[in-house]
Amino acid sequence: MSDRARQAIDECRTIATMTEEPGRITRLFLTPPVRQVHQHLRARMENLGMSVHVDAAGNLRGLWTPTGASGKRLILGSHIDTVPDAGAFDGVLGVVLALELVESAARLHLPLALEVIAFSEEEGVRFGFPFIGSRAVAGRFDPSFLAHKDANGISIRQAIEDFGLDPNNLEAAIADQHAVGFVEIHIEQGPLLEAEDLSLATVTSIVGQTRLDLKFIGHANHAGTTPMHLRRDALAAGAEWISNVEALARRTEGLVATVGKLNVRPNAGNVIPSSVDLSLDVRHVNDSQRKTAVDELLVQAESISTRRGLTLQWTKKMDEPSVPMDERLTAFMASAIEAAGFPGKAMPSGAGHDAMIMAGRMPTAMLFLRSPGGLSHHPDETVREEDVEAALRVGEKFLERLAAEVR
Repeated sequence: MSDRARQAIDECRTIATMTEEPGRITRLFLTPPVRQVHQHLRARMENLGMSVHVDAAGNLRGLWTPTGASGKRLILGSHIDTVPDAGAFDGVLGVVLALELVESAARLHLPLALEVIAFSEEEGVRFGFPFIGSRAVAGRFDPSFLAHKDANGISIRQAIEDFGLDPNNLEAAIADQHAVGFVEIHIEQGPLLEAEDLSLATVTSIVGQTRLDLKFIGHANHAGTTPMHLRRDALAAGAEWISNVEALARRTEGLVATVGKLNVRPNAGNVIPSSVDLSLDVRHVNDSQRKTAVDELLVQAESISTRRGLTLQWTKKMDEPSVPMDERLTAFMASAIEAAGFPGKAMPSGAGHDAMIMAGRMPTAMLFLRSPGGLSHHPDETVREEDVEAALRVGEKFLERLAAEVR
C-alpha cells in the first residue's frame, strides 16, 4: 500500500485530536479547536506553495496556481466541523485528499489552478443551521442568517467576530467567477459499497431533505395523583408521534425519517411532562414524495395534539430539494474510475453534503469511498488504505482529463 494513503489516514487521525472534548471528537463551528485545524492545514497548504486565507465565514482557503495556468480554477474540498462524538474521516478526509491532489497536480505539471476549501461548518450542530461555510462560498448566505443563536445565546455574527473575522465582509467569500466546478471526495456514510465489495462510486444526486423543530405543549402535574384520563402528557404525545414517523418511513420506499433530538420539561421522574421539543429529519431523492411525507406527519402531529388536549408548535429549519450532480463532471469522474482500473458504480447520496450547496453555484461532482461497516457519525468510523489510494488515483485521472479540457 502506498505511503500517501497511509499518510492521509494518519493526518485525519491527527486532526481528530483537535477537539472540544478530550477522548471524543467534537468540533463545532468556530470553536477553539478550529484554530488548531487551521494552523495545521495552513502549514500544509503553504508547504505546497499555496496562497492561504480565512474568509469571513471561517472557511480556510488555499489557492495553487501553476505556471502557465489560465484564469480558471477547480475547487476541491469538504468540511472540518463534526457532530458530537464523531469519527475521524467525515469531511476531513475530503480536505486532506484535496491537498494530496494538489501535490499530484504539481508532480504531473497540470496547468490547472486548484483551490482547496476547508469549509467551516456543514453539520448544523451548533446553530441548528447547516452549511454555513458553503452557503457563503456559493453566495447563498443571507445576512439574516447571522441572527441564529446557539444554546448559549451566541449568534452566528458574534461567533464570527469572536474568531477575529468580519461578518460584514461575507460577500468577499463568494467563489471566484472563473471557477469551472467543485469536486468533493467523501466517505459514503452507508453500507452499499461495502455490500458490493466496491471501493468507490460516483454520486448522481443528493437527496432532498426537510428538517423541522416541533413542540408538544401540555401541562405538568403530579405523577402519583393525576389520573391517566386527566393527563395532558406532552411526552406521551411525542412518543406516539415518533412511532408514526417510523411507521410512515418503513412503508414508503426510499424514505428515511428520523427524530434524533428531544428536550423534555421539567424532566423529572415524578412529574408529568409539560412540554417536549423534537427534531424531525426527512429525506428522499424524490422531492414530491418527501413533501407528501412531511405534510402527512404534520397532520398526524396536529391530530395527536388535539386528541390529547395539547398545543402543537412547529418551525421549518431546512427545506432543501434533491440536487443532481453535473452530468459532464460526473461523466469525467466515471471515466476516471474506469481509467484507474476500478469497477464503476453510480449512486445517490442519502446524506447532505457541501456539494449540494455548491451545485447551485457551479458544476459539481462527488466521489464516494467505502465506509467499512457502513459506519459514520460514530467514533468507530474508519476507511481502508486501499480505498484511499483508489480515490487518489481516480482523482489524478479526473484532474488530467479536466486540465486537458479547460486549457
